[in-house]
Amino acid sequence: MEVIILGDDLLRQKAEPVKPINAATAKLAEEMIETMHQSKGVGLAAPQVGIMKRLFVIHVDDDIPRVFINPSIVATSQETVKQEEGCLSIPRVWAEVIRPESVRVQAWNEKGRPFTIETGGMLARVILHEYDHLEGTLFIDRLPELKRQKVIAKFEKKQQA
Repeated sequence: MEVIILGDDLLRQKAEPVKPINAATAKLAEEMIETMHQSKGVGLAAPQVGIMKRLFVIHVDDDIPRVFINPSIVATSQETVKQEEGCLSIPRVWAEVIRPESVRVQAWNEKGRPFTIETGGMLARVILHEYDHLEGTLFIDRLPELKRQKVIAKFEKKQQA
């Protein structure tokens, strides 16, 4: 699978629900996990590989790889944390982003089983980042305008190098 990068219109579109969740969905999730690992990322959303479905995969540090299909953010904490983020679709560029410290999400796994997860720290940050992709939002959209322009200029310069 090829990860699409900033400038591709698909990254700005809202993804459609996955229906039904079946063997093809499980295979897609498996291929996305493999692509995420090969790209040395901690998360990958289906729109990043040109598939406009509400599905993302994550694999953070000591945790297991996780699949989120048709996720819903149920709650986020009022406490926020500023932390550096990057994105496979905006390679070699990072910026500090403010996000809620914790999140509660409902979703389905690759076997079509519903689950709820409430978590904080890095796992919450990656979930929120990948969920944004399903909404057509990139981490740079969460930056102040001047900072966003600087990050985009840095990305464009690195793409030409």
